[in-house]
Amino acid sequence: MADLLIELFSEEIPARMQARAREDLKSMVTNGLVEAGLTYASAGAFSTPRRLTLAIDGLTSESKPVREERKGPAATAPAAAIEGFLRATGLTIDQLERRADKKGETLYAILEKPGRPAAAIIAEVLEATIRNFPWPKSMRWGSGSLKWVRPLHSILCLLSDETGSTVVPMTVEGITTTNTTEGHRFLSPGRFAVTGFDDYAVKLKRAHVVLDTAEREAAIWQGAQNLAFAVGMEVFEDKGLLSEVAGLVEWPVPLMGRIDEAFLHLPPEVLQTSMKEHQKFFSVKNPKTGRIEGFVTVANTQPADHGATILKGNQKVLTARLSDARFFYENDLRVAKAGMGEWLEGLKAVTFHNKLGSQADRIARIAALAREIAPLVGADADLAEQAAKLAKADLRSSMVGEFPELQGLMGMYYARAAGLPDAVALAARDHYSPLGPSDAVPTDPVSVAVALADKIDTLTGFWAIDEKPTGSKDPFALRRAALGVIRLVLGNGARFDLSSTILLALSRNIMAVGKTEGAFETFPDSSINDLTGSIAARARAIFGMVAEHVQFFRDEARAILSPTIENPDSRTNDLLSFFHDRLKVFLKDQGIRHDVIDACLAMPGNDDLTLLVNRAQALAAFLKTEDGPNLLQGYKRANTILSQAEAKDGVEYSFGADIKFAETDEERALFTALDQAEAAITPAMAAEDFPAAMAAMAKLRGPIDAFFTAVQVNSDNQITRRNRLNLLHRIRAICSGVADLTRIEG
Repeated sequence: MADLLIELFSEEIPARMQARAREDLKSMVTNGLVEAGLTYASAGAFSTPRRLTLAIDGLTSESKPVREERKGPAATAPAAAIEGFLRATGLTIDQLERRADKKGETLYAILEKPGRPAAAIIAEVLEATIRNFPWPKSMRWGSGSLKWVRPLHSILCLLSDETGSTVVPMTVEGITTTNTTEGHRFLSPGRFAVTGFDDYAVKLKRAHVVLDTAEREAAIWQGAQNLAFAVGMEVFEDKGLLSEVAGLVEWPVPLMGRIDEAFLHLPPEVLQTSMKEHQKFFSVKNPKTGRIEGFVTVANTQPADHGATILKGNQKVLTARLSDARFFYENDLRVAKAGMGEWLEGLKAVTFHNKLGSQADRIARIAALAREIAPLVGADADLAEQAAKLAKADLRSSMVGEFPELQGLMGMYYARAAGLPDAVALAARDHYSPLGPSDAVPTDPVSVAVALADKIDTLTGFWAIDEKPTGSKDPFALRRAALGVIRLVLGNGARFDLSSTILLALSRNIMAVGKTEGAFETFPDSSINDLTGSIAARARAIFGMVAEHVQFFRDEARAILSPTIENPDSRTNDLLSFFHDRLKVFLKDQGIRHDVIDACLAMPGNDDLTLLVNRAQALAAFLKTEDGPNLLQGYKRANTILSQAEAKDGVEYSFGADIKFAETDEERALFTALDQAEAAITPAMAAEDFPAAMAAMAKLRGPIDAFFTAVQVNSDNQITRRNRLNLLHRIRAICSGVADLTRIEG
């Protein structure tokens, strides 16, 4: 067994590419070695700004011999077929074996490949890896054809065992492998030789290079915390920034500086973002004031003056950056205090999508929808509409133009500066949330209303122009938007008819499409607004009403939609199915099986997501009990017998069973059990108390089991048979009122 050490030494590798490069180097080399017949015990990849390193332990010294037997044509086959087989195997006719079988003689080629030394295989695999390395961006330099992320200077390739170490000989574009490397560019210039990985790691550290990225991250974080703690402050944790900075330095030395008093009035997020994006500084907070008052930078050297010169230069650059931020912020405050009209007017010139109009058009749709949704989530309709109209105003602010990641957050600060209600300010900040599966869900009712309106408008807009996600492609993040709606609804226990809300928003977006395509060019804007308003008025009258009235609204909405769009109901149903698919993924992550969800989706009210999930959770819990699977089997047996009899007899046995025709105690006991279950399940379902309904259904397990053990359903007596089939219908009807158990697997 031998150990292999590879180092690819170059100019500085961008920090964002290092983690992927480590994994690519490891997988490409190890896969290549294994495919060539070598085996190994373990492998580890490392990176610093100037090197990629791979260490492999327990590598076999040579590949195993390979004997391959290849079947050819029959011995009596045409000459052309035999000649083709010979060319493919590289053998002559005399080297082929003839074997007799039932059809005659068949030709076989025996190909034997001797084992190869590891060094030869390593050289081939490493050269192929270097030439085909999948850098996101690469460059050529000099007159060679090799492409690398930055100019490649040297290749260390060392194979070592108990007898010593040897360089694996190879040359790539004039670069010949050696057993030497370099330390830190400034603190330890010059090359030195190594004998193996342990020697390599030790000597690198002596040469002021920390090889392991995790070790550099730990050193940076510990050093930053120590500096902040010494002056009674705290460092903001930022794992992304920590990983990036660890990829910028080989010998990390944290240094702490202070922010000028003139900038401390800026929002902390502005300071933090400016320092992170432009300077790669960690923010330091004073816990007594709650303000960001300092920063930690990480030097890639050991300064002689304890970092005074470095900090002075950083302070100078930071002052310039924060001066810009202060100018942006103060200018934005002036516009905000004047009512944000300048920004709102500017959004008319910002295209959201060429088929869906401007951002101002979209905001008008969101505001109208937020007003409709507000009563359904306990929000004030006027506040929800006002918040929606102003939530995206900060998109035209100077600060968001400089730092797009602050959108929404700056809207909150500007809304508060303008003296608007706090609910409006919070909606500006929170209406983008939740952005991902781990992002917090807004709970303020106004924020929830605006967030739902924003996401539903996005989804219905792209459904209106048929820009739906396909496969792995989702350029408009519609899956994330749907998951956001689901989490908002479930996180706040909201109850409303999602399909009607979708149709309402879809109708407005279809109107927008018609307007951009000129379908309404003969009508003034006021007429279009009247049409949209009429849809909203109908929706207000319909929300919370019974299903037949919802269908009336759909018919009315369909009648006034743009003639260029066919069948809006089908788009509504399609989008609702998309929500259901996202819900399945969401609930699967919570341990609820897909068939359980399907059983609940088949029930009425499946566009009330809270009702749907409550039902699915209760059913999933029921199926985990001892009674659940057994009752399910009894139900399926009853349903199978009943379905077969109904198909054979051409009749549905829903006439009602009569206990006077019961012949056995088990039959009579089942009648009693069904009466008791129905009496408990009906009010429980009316109250949407699904656990209680499931508990009542579980009590049927024993009587159903006893019934099938003692009773033959298809009796020779036709009266008895029909009565028992009607009894089975009661089982099906009572159990199916809770969920469609036919969709449950098992």
